[in-house]
Amino acid sequence: QVQLVESGGGLVQAGGSLRLSCAASGRTFSSYAMGWFRQAPGKEREFVAVISGSSASTYYTDSVKGRFTISRDNAKNTVYLQMNSLKPEDTAVYYCAADKAFIGVRLNPHNNYWGQGTQVTVSA
Repeated sequence: QVQLVESGGGLVQAGGSLRLSCAASGRTFSSYAMGWFRQAPGKEREFVAVISGSSASTYYTDSVKGRFTISRDNAKNTVYLQMNSLKPEDTAVYYCAADKAFIGVRLNPHNNYWGQGTQVTVSA
C-alpha cells in the first residue's frame, strides 16, 4: 500500500509559477514510478507527467512540455511538479499517482495509487 498526500496548490496569476509536492508513505518509494494527473471542471482526468523510480526517465503531455518539470527526492519520499508560465487552462485539481511500472502510470491509471488532490487556479 502507498498513501499519497499532495500540497502546494493555490491561486496564481497567468504567467506565474507553483510547485506541487506529493509525500508518499512506505519504505519502497524508489520502486514506484510517480505521476501527476489533473482534472478540470466538467472534464476527464488527464495525464500530465511521470517520472521513473530512479529519475532516469520522464514523460510529459504535450501541453505542458517546456513549462512543467517533474522531479523526485527518494530520500524524502516526495515527488514534485514545478509549474512555470501557468495559463488559465492549467486550472484543475492536480492528483499524484504511483505505480510499479513507468508506462503503467499513464496507460493503466486504474491500477494507480492516488492522492486526494490539490486545487490549482490560474487567473487571467
